[in-house]
Amino acid sequence: MTVSMLVAPTRPAFPAVPLAIVLLLAAAPCLAADPAAASALAPAAQLAPAAPTEASVNSGDNAWVLTGAALVFLMTAPGLALFYGGLVRKKNVLSVLMQCMIIMCLVSIQWVLFGYSLAFGPDHGGMIGGLDWAGLRNVSAAVPHFDAATGLTYAGTIPHQTFMIFQMMFAVITPGLIIGAFAERMRFGAFCVFTLLWSTLVYDPVAHWVWGVGGILGLMNSGGHGAYDFAGGTVVHVNAGVAALACALFLGRRMGYPDKTSPPHNLPFAVIGAGLLWFGWFGFNAASALGAGKLATSAFVATHIGAATAGLTWAVMDWIFIKRATLLGVITGAVAGLVAITPASGFVDVFGAFGVGVGVSVVCWFFVSIVKVKLGYDDSLDAFGVHGVGGMWGAIATGLFATGTAAVNSAMNDGGLFYGPNGMVQLLRQFKAVGLTIAYSFVATTVLLYAVNLLFKLRATQREETVGLDLTQHREAGYTVID
Repeated sequence: MTVSMLVAPTRPAFPAVPLAIVLLLAAAPCLAADPAAASALAPAAQLAPAAPTEASVNSGDNAWVLTGAALVFLMTAPGLALFYGGLVRKKNVLSVLMQCMIIMCLVSIQWVLFGYSLAFGPDHGGMIGGLDWAGLRNVSAAVPHFDAATGLTYAGTIPHQTFMIFQMMFAVITPGLIIGAFAERMRFGAFCVFTLLWSTLVYDPVAHWVWGVGGILGLMNSGGHGAYDFAGGTVVHVNAGVAALACALFLGRRMGYPDKTSPPHNLPFAVIGAGLLWFGWFGFNAASALGAGKLATSAFVATHIGAATAGLTWAVMDWIFIKRATLLGVITGAVAGLVAITPASGFVDVFGAFGVGVGVSVVCWFFVSIVKVKLGYDDSLDAFGVHGVGGMWGAIATGLFATGTAAVNSAMNDGGLFYGPNGMVQLLRQFKAVGLTIAYSFVATTVLLYAVNLLFKLRATQREETVGLDLTQHREAGYTVID
């Protein structure tokens, strides 16, 4: 049987792709408005005496946050694409790269049209933003954001659109992380529809809960109390990791798993990808300071030390339990460390970063090497084991190691359990944020999977999985093999 016979489908595998594009583009006319309509929706903050002006913008802060946005962009493509692409079998490498690239396109458009407004727009009951900023209405490229009702600003020294584009890159990479759970077995068209719906109905609400003004979980309220999540422990990693577990359980195991497992087809690709992720993570965390001051420096240092500590700890764990240190183990540990330090990076000192890094490798190694094997679920590239579990540990560890001092972050009102009299209160806030995110993400993701599967079959057929998604979904191959 020839390859062309194997890959010639009787029915195109992409009916959902045009639908995903149409859903986005059809929304555009609805979001267009004349100046009078935009004026009617303009937040009162623009008229408040305390509202910042164009003169409030600091060029150094603006340059750093824009640089950070570019670094986070690099994390998705090529960073995550190469990291995941190197870990799958060679017949599926292009499918992973394609999924990462299409997410970049799809979610970026969604974010501008309505995603940013839902996540960060004027609050509705602490649960979701409105559509006041849909299509970037009232999102200035010159003036910082300001909420007159609370006197709060997302970032007082950078233009509102700079904050928007920085947050866009987080919205892009988060659904990309989920790919690691269902790699090699989800059809491309259904994947596009699922990604669009998940970003809108899961990511955007959780982002508002934690980071939006008036959100039910975060610090953006008049009291300044809530869960600490500096750069996305709950919003990004717990959210994506739990969704990844839901996907792995819904789709089931890959053919032959666990009796027939395949090692990474190109470990050097994965190492390059991990290095790019580490590099980009400095923007992910340090630029979340939203300025170029001491907080950015502290977060930068904590990020690096957390990752280095975790990579070393994973190597030691491998050495103890399997009698040799592995390169795959080191890069997995480093990524786990980056995951865990994400929520803590703006709240802990260097010694807290050591604690976060050691703890995450121990916990994640246990889940990846023992729990997954015992329970038998097929989390292909350990998206849940690293991002989900690592994000949970990082969020909780922030409630342990947050210093509560202005020496690290002047916005902290309470320290963690190991610091200050209100440590237990802060730790409970962290548990609350983690628990609500786990529950919502798992239930909402499972409902979306069932809904999408009713219209567009999610799971690749046995034939498609045997041949590989590169050829069956895209009619392309990552490698030319001459027999």
